[in-house]
Amino acid sequence: MSAVVEDHASARIVTDAPQNRTVQVVLGYDPDEDPQAVCFAFPSGRAWSFPRELLETGLRAPTRKGDIEVWPCGRVQTVVEFHTPDGVAVVQFDSKVLARFLRHTYAMAAPTTTG
Repeated sequence: MSAVVEDHASARIVTDAPQNRTVQVVLGYDPDEDPQAVCFAFPSGRAWSFPRELLETGLRAPTRKGDIEVWPCGRVQTVVEFHTPDGVAVVQFDSKVLARFLRHTYAMAAPTTTG
């Protein structure tokens, strides 16, 4: 049984309203469930699982797979776009928070040596 990575991030829901709404997102990784996927869980109860590689690539260049699109926004932000039949949710994160989360997931997956 592996340990689970669970980080928390403040994110901004981007809309056409004058002010963007901030939400707390739980960034999760469970190698026992799917070692290639990460999960973003929102306060609404909606959770999105998608390939970890998509998030990693999206920190450097625009990328999309299925209903998820990720791209860098300036030097310090990353946008994750979630598509549904009802519309699109555009969520902006600090890139360093997502990079730290990815480091945690890779550290979890790294083999340990004993001595």
